[in-house]
Amino acid sequence: MHSPTSSPLDGPSSSFTTSSKRKPPSASSTHSRQQSQFVEPDLKRARLESGNSSRMNKVMGKRPEIVDLTNPKPPSAFQPHKGAKKLVIKNLRTTSRTNELEKYYNATRQELTDALQAIFEQKQPRQPLERLYRGVEDLCRHGASKELYETLRGQCDTYLNYHLHRAIVAEAGASNIDLLRSTYKHWVIWNAQSTTIRSIFSYLDRSFLLSSKEFQQINDLAITLFRRIIFGNSSARLNLGVKTLVGMCELVDYDRKADSRFDPALLRDSITMLHVLNIYTKSFEPHFLRASRKYYEEFAEEQSSASLKSYISSCEKLLAREDYRCNAYNFDSTTKRQLMDDAHMILIFKYSSKLLDRYSIRKLLDENALESMKALYDLLRLSGMQKKLKEPWEAYIKYAGSAIVNDTSRGDEMVVRLLEFRRSLDLMIRDAFSRDDEFTYSMRQAFGSFINDKKVLSSWSTGTSKVGEMIARYIDILLRGGLKTIPKILLSDVKDRIDAERSGQAATGDEDAELDRQLDQAVELFRFIEGKDVFEAFYKQDLARRLLMGRSASADAERSMLAKLKNECGSNFTHNLEQMFKDQQIARDEIASYKTWCEGNGHAKSSLDLSVNILSAAAWPTYPDTQLSLPDDIATQIERFEAYYVNKHTGRRLTWKHSLAHCVVKARFNKGPKELLVSAYQAVVLSLFNQIEGKPDGFLAYQQIADTTGLSGGDLDRTLQSLACGKIRVLMKHPKGRDVNSTDTFTVNKAFTDPKYRVKINQIQLKETKQENQDTHERVAQDRQFECQAAIVRIMKSRKTMTHANLVAEVINQTKSRGAIEPAEIKKNIEKLIEKDYLEREEGAYTYLA
Repeated sequence: MHSPTSSPLDGPSSSFTTSSKRKPPSASSTHSRQQSQFVEPDLKRARLESGNSSRMNKVMGKRPEIVDLTNPKPPSAFQPHKGAKKLVIKNLRTTSRTNELEKYYNATRQELTDALQAIFEQKQPRQPLERLYRGVEDLCRHGASKELYETLRGQCDTYLNYHLHRAIVAEAGASNIDLLRSTYKHWVIWNAQSTTIRSIFSYLDRSFLLSSKEFQQINDLAITLFRRIIFGNSSARLNLGVKTLVGMCELVDYDRKADSRFDPALLRDSITMLHVLNIYTKSFEPHFLRASRKYYEEFAEEQSSASLKSYISSCEKLLAREDYRCNAYNFDSTTKRQLMDDAHMILIFKYSSKLLDRYSIRKLLDENALESMKALYDLLRLSGMQKKLKEPWEAYIKYAGSAIVNDTSRGDEMVVRLLEFRRSLDLMIRDAFSRDDEFTYSMRQAFGSFINDKKVLSSWSTGTSKVGEMIARYIDILLRGGLKTIPKILLSDVKDRIDAERSGQAATGDEDAELDRQLDQAVELFRFIEGKDVFEAFYKQDLARRLLMGRSASADAERSMLAKLKNECGSNFTHNLEQMFKDQQIARDEIASYKTWCEGNGHAKSSLDLSVNILSAAAWPTYPDTQLSLPDDIATQIERFEAYYVNKHTGRRLTWKHSLAHCVVKARFNKGPKELLVSAYQAVVLSLFNQIEGKPDGFLAYQQIADTTGLSGGDLDRTLQSLACGKIRVLMKHPKGRDVNSTDTFTVNKAFTDPKYRVKINQIQLKETKQENQDTHERVAQDRQFECQAAIVRIMKSRKTMTHANLVAEVINQTKSRGAIEPAEIKKNIEKLIEKDYLEREEGAYTYLA
């Protein structure tokens, strides 16, 4: 049966016949059902053929959409009474299109070939890129994918080998850098050309090459072919590739030497090109690293003859430049790591003996070359060698510190110089060594070493710690004068204030907080001292002067210092010092009680205001007794107070220390009255001139003053010198001069003037003499012997029997906090105790005798 949906393109004109037998009526319904069953497949076939026809139209050209089968309209083909009819299709094309398709494919191949040639000549292809893309798609659908790929590869290979290679060589010039520039130029050209080729042949890439394991994709092919012509296996091309790499190394060398011929853009782009060509790691990196190592060796050898400071600076700049170049010019991270490792090995490790030279480092530290030391530390840290810097660091501290503490000509400046030295080291650790705790520990070890060195004792000939004495003196200056006595270099800087705020302390910009910080610095030095008994003796003397003379700048600072010492050494160390503060409070209460007693007993109110400090003899320093003839009114007041005190406190006895007394004297001069703040000695001498007031020859001779006051020798000389030869001269000496002689005479300087109403006259007699200083040291040394003997008895009482070596070791351990005792001194004290029958010697050991 003929289906009206059949395509007229299925074949040539043909006739169809159908049966004319009539079917029974009962079969009509059956026939209708059968017919409906066959219509569905015919419709599916018609749609399939219609789809095939539409695809063929793209290749064979457009065909008529409507085929006129009958003209005029024929009758129905189904005529059951007349038999079969013949169906004729007009204008049916009967010729084959195979030849036309081949012509189309050949023409497409030619168009693609012409397009490639135009691209190689850097021209625009004649055909639109879209049409060329469709042509590639048609060839691939036709099954010519492999053929098309081989054609493309062949043409690209021919172009690169016979045209591009020759162009690179022709434009190369004489130098390797010119060859590199020419290579990169044509790489850019080829890169643009391959991009256009990829866009045309992208269907081939996706449909055939993407899933192929045998053939490369077009992008990889372009890279491989270019790499082969530059870095191929042939000797000529291998030489070309080597020269290109050498040119890149020469560019780096120009940059290292700051040569104006350096082209940064060319270096950056060339590195990128090598990454794309995938020859960076295999070819360039080894060559570049070899050249760099050679350069580092030459650089180090050249710079090693310079000073350490210059060598450090040169290495620092070189490493910084190498690091910058690797980051800025697209060097691989592995290259950077190997490059820096080589630099560290050659510049630092091989020349570590120069970098760690003690003399050179000492010179840098003497100059306080913070930047150079920071650079040195950073260099050594790059190679993991920063810990080796501790040895020359510690050696320098011992050398410089010993020079300070052994400088007898500048003893008064010892502690200030030590604190300045410590401050510079702290800044070095903070800013140069990145707060490395190991360097802080080394510094403390070195300080403890040179401060307690036996050479210090021999230099000062004191027998005990001179440093302890000077630290006590420095703290006295701080507590008397406050911050104004501190050198500026010791004051806190901005970073110190930030650190203090972060740690929760008061900002060091506050005066009290800054003074407290300076006291902490002094205590830091005190902590290093083994002979703390010397410090205690001198600190007690200075504290006594401050308390008795009212010279403390801050009562809070005094209490803070006492708390620091108690925390550092324990309550036994500060017991006497705390008692001195208690005595001050008791004395204030006692004098108030005395005045109340005077009023209650009807004593007339005197023009003299007496104030007495009652001191515990055990807690305060020992002062010499001096004879002084006091004025009558003062002597009367003293006798009255002594009677009151002895009556109130039975069994107690007062010893008056006039050398510590001070008073305010009212004086009249031609320019007006003044109040003079003087010592007791000075006041007694000045009061003598009241007796000769109005006499024409109103003067007193040296001997007259000595006989009347009871003063003699150095006390009298210093008192007269302070009144007549100092900056403030209320007396005049005849003849004039700076020294006082026994033949001199003295008169009142009635022309004396001063802008202040209350004038303080320097109390020279309170200054400690050299002999008094030596006596203090000797007293400390004697106390050590007693402490040593007490320690021996205490140890033997608990152990009963000990060998000599063990006993000496135990004594040293128990007495080291007070002061170091030599084994020879311990042995002498053991002999003394044996003589006193505390110990006896039996078979190389000592036995305690109850």
